[in-house]
Parts: sequence; C-alpha cells; structure tokens
Amino acid sequence: MNGEINEIILMTAMASAALSCFAYLFFFIGQNHGVCRAARMLLITSGVLQTLYIAGRYMQYGYVPITSYHEAAFFFAWSTTWAYLSFRLRYSVKNFGTFVSILILILLGISASLPKEALTLRPLLQSIWLPIHAGTAFLSYGFLALAFIGALMYLLQERELKTKRFGYFYPRLPSLNALDQLNSHCLSVGFVFLTVGMVTGILWAKQALGVYWRWDPKETWTVITWFIYLIQVHKRFTVGWQGKRAAVMAVFGFAAVIFTFWGAGILLGGEHSYGR
Repeated sequence: MNGEINEIILMTAMASAALSCFAYLFFFIGQNHGVCRAARMLLITSGVLQTLYIAGRYMQYGYVPITSYHEAAFFFAWSTTWAYLSFRLRYSVKNFGTFVSILILILLGISASLPKEALTLRPLLQSIWLPIHAGTAFLSYGFLALAFIGALMYLLQERELKTKRFGYFYPRLPSLNALDQLNSHCLSVGFVFLTVGMVTGILWAKQALGVYWRWDPKETWTVITWFIYLIQVHKRFTVGWQGKRAAVMAVFGFAAVIFTFWGAGILLGGEHSYGR
C-alpha cells in the first residue's frame, strides 16, 4: 500500500478515536444514550482503520509492524481497542467506554509522535514466531489495560462511598460489584494471553538461539510482571481476593506492564529493545 495512503488511514483512525473520545465524554456528562451509540460506532470505525493501517504497513514493508516504538505503541492502541470492543459484545459496564477511549487516544497520540521509519529486520525477527509471540503479548496488554481502567474506576467509586460525599462521579460510575467482576474477567483473559506470549517466546528462543531463556532485561521484567499477575489470579480464585485489594493490585500490575513495555527497553537496553 502506498505510504501516503497509509498516512491518511493513520490520521483518520486517530480522528475517529478522538471523536469517539469526545462523544464518550459528552455522554459521561449528559448521559444521552444516542451519543453513546455514536461514540461506540466511531470507536469501531477507528478499530477498523487501525487494522487497515497495520495491514497497509505490512504490505508496504513486508513484515508484521510490531518492531519499532511507533509500531509497538500503535499495536498497543489496536489491542486495547479490540479488547474493549470484544468485551462490550458480552458485557455492558456503565461509562467504561469513556475511560477506555481516553487511553486509546493517548496511545495513538504517542504512536503518531514517534518516528515512523521502517526498520531492517534482523534475521532473528524474520520468523513466523514474531506475530504469534508479539501478537499474544499485545493482546494480553489490551485486556490488562481494561483491568487497570476498571480498577481506577473502582477506586474512584469506593472513595465516593467511603467519604459519603456523593459527588460528580458517584451517579456516573458502575457499582463496585460490577467493576470487581470487570476486573476479574479482564484479568483472567489478559493473564492467559500473557502466559501464551511467554511460552511462545520461550519456544522461539530455543528454536532460534538454542536456549530457552537468556535473562535479557525485558525477559526478566516479563517474568516479574507474570508473577505479579499470577499472584493476583491465585489470590482471587483461591482465597477470594476482591474489592479494593484486587483493584490496587491491578494498578500495580499494569505499572509493571508499562515498565516492561517501554521502561525496560529504554532504561536497561537488551535484545528486546524496540528498534534493535
């Protein structure tokens, strides 16, 4: 696909996401359900355009676009968009889309601000394992982002109830039980994808390098992140961790995701740094 056309698709995807975000915010203020439906349709439009951009970049450069910081941030936005839309097919959580759309717009904005030049892939990355490993990892990030957003909403609502000062957020946020169930669902799905991403990475390393693990900084932080979420899953489903404790852990876990995604590569380097 022509690079100029792909750039137009990128800008249109961002514009659709921005309009969706503004519509969701308008709905959050006015609670007009017609506006909410329009916001969701705009987000679907953005999701389709994001998919077209990824496909166009693949056609233009001949590899799955997931190796530079621009591509990684865009893939993060794409996975969060479709994680939310797939979640929305089965569940309706009051004003959840408002908060999700803000995160998606931030990720798309970060992606658009980063250099878009294509990379020359090292032989190691020219493998079918790349889309399998990275794709499942990013899908996990999308669902864990939803768990994080649900946790923030929980903490906001819990604070309103605890202080008994029912302000602006109280009537606009879901019940604590609904937000806790949201956290449980997204945590479970995200953890499965995170585990699959780790396993496929291990198998790829063995095939390409002859070793299962090298303790690269990002690999190390992936293990740390995985154990944080393993503790959450174990505690939730064996001893009944829920409520505020589960919400705080979801925030803590997503902080580890962000550091693994960006911080480990930027601050610590290693073979998993984007752009290498």
